[in-house]
Amino acid sequence: MLFCSPPCARKNNLYTVNFPFYLSTRYLRSTQKGSFTRIAGVLSVAGLAVGIAALLITLFILNGFERVISQKIADFDGHIRIRHFLNNPINPKIAGMDSVISNFNGDVIQSGFIQGPALLRKGKLAEGVIVEGIEPAGADFLSNMLVSGSVSLGKNDIIIGKKLADQLGLSIGNKVVLFDIATLRGSKKRLKQFTVSGLFHSGMTEYDKSLIFMNLELAKGLFNLEGKVTGYILRLKDQKQVSLLTETLESNLAYPYMVMTWKEKNRALFKWMDVQRWPIIFIFGLIALVGVVNIISALAMIIIDKTRQIGILKSLGITQGKLKQVFLANGLIIGVAGTTGGSLLALVVAWLQNNFKLITIPEDVYFMDFIPMDINFSNMLSVMIVATILSILAALWPTARAGQIEPAEALKYE
Repeated sequence: MLFCSPPCARKNNLYTVNFPFYLSTRYLRSTQKGSFTRIAGVLSVAGLAVGIAALLITLFILNGFERVISQKIADFDGHIRIRHFLNNPINPKIAGMDSVISNFNGDVIQSGFIQGPALLRKGKLAEGVIVEGIEPAGADFLSNMLVSGSVSLGKNDIIIGKKLADQLGLSIGNKVVLFDIATLRGSKKRLKQFTVSGLFHSGMTEYDKSLIFMNLELAKGLFNLEGKVTGYILRLKDQKQVSLLTETLESNLAYPYMVMTWKEKNRALFKWMDVQRWPIIFIFGLIALVGVVNIISALAMIIIDKTRQIGILKSLGITQGKLKQVFLANGLIIGVAGTTGGSLLALVVAWLQNNFKLITIPEDVYFMDFIPMDINFSNMLSVMIVATILSILAALWPTARAGQIEPAEALKYE
């Protein structure tokens, strides 16, 4: 039966409030065994859910990759670096910098650094490295990636990457010699013996195989930079304020000082990630769009299956507007059910991956050993809204076809 009795209708408020919505749900929830209408509805919801889940999972993965790589680079480079335009050594005090930082509304950790190329030697083995002298207070970021030893940069202590240590057969407590490369061709070579006090592993091969950290004062002696530094590293508690602080410093610091964020320093890498993002989103967006287009097919099949009932409704005097609302409601129901189901599926997959690391990847290629998935609810809401609107729009053509059905012809349909 298409209609319930008047008392039933009044009880459920169907006639007076939402008869088209009630009828559309009856069509989709047909209880007939093997109902063509029900199968079409289920398949369209499932197809849309899979497409939405694929798109959201892709967005979560892209967000995760960008966050992890960005965080690892920021750990090493800091959020902002200030140095000479030509990379020349500078005085420890930069006019105007302290006042900008002290007046800045945010937590900023400031530390000087010295950076230079060196040759690391252990017995007959040698390797070119980049030495970074930092203040002991600025070495805390190494704690999260330390695999053995300590991050205390005491007298003659150095911290090196685990990959570099494995390459040269080094372990905690070993003695090594560092040469200032700039003096290797001269008669007076600058060199100093150090003790390996810590091993770090970041997953970023370029850093793990080439970076060595030591106390800032030791680096000054190794590179003969007494009273000088290469520049300053600034680390912010709130990463969202990096742009504001960068702009303020640029407007207050004159030539020859250069202010550069960690993303500007690694512009090629972040540009590559941004370029890769859009084609991937486009491909999986097409998959989601196929799910939306399936709604057209599903509603067309429902209309064919319900042709006789549509004829009866028209004979009983249902208006074109009400009839169209029935099938537009079908599109809305399928859209909401599909996007909700797809979103829940994406959330479950993201939770399982982040907690159990089900999918692993080679760390030396991707800078991490598993696929991170960062849930972004604004992305999810945007996808759900767009998909629901497209679902309603997809229902317009089948709805128009239903309105063209003639009652006399429809009643002959079996």
